[in-house]
Amino acid sequence: MDAIVEAALKKWPNVPHCYGWLALDARGDWYMRDERIQAAGPFPQLKGSRVTHEKLREFIQRNYARDEAGCWFFQNGPQRVYLQLEAAPWVWRLDESWLKDGLLRSHTGLTTPAGASFLDEQDRLFIASELGLGLVHSLDMLWAAEALQQGLLAPQARPFAELLSEFQIVLSPQPG
Repeated sequence: MDAIVEAALKKWPNVPHCYGWLALDARGDWYMRDERIQAAGPFPQLKGSRVTHEKLREFIQRNYARDEAGCWFFQNGPQRVYLQLEAAPWVWRLDESWLKDGLLRSHTGLTTPAGASFLDEQDRLFIASELGLGLVHSLDMLWAAEALQQGLLAPQARPFAELLSEFQIVLSPQPG
């Protein structure tokens, strides 16, 4: 977490949490969801405005964390902004280097060793890691297929709801 964020938390410890204003889709893109978008429909059917400003994306990624209940948030200074997740808190990017070193690269730029893999009822590929459960980016399925052929992945069939429960992931945190 950024030092400036930690300082703000100490200075203003009781700022109310924020819900519904930020979301992460299945491709690792962040979306701002203002009141109008929230009122118009649920995420991911209505995503909102994609965060394209590089410095803002980097700030969100550095201050992205999980609480004890399995809800994911962005610590924006003293305010905790809870995220809506389309599929998982991590989106893994695979490439040729992953086949060599076994390290997954997340949508936030963090790397971690791969653990167990799973296919849900929609044939989405999830991989567990020390960071938690993540979805393999749809553009990287050729690398995943290569990993299957090399025996680096052996996905188990698992219903999506069971994955959320097992890895304690809350897709849409609510106040209270």
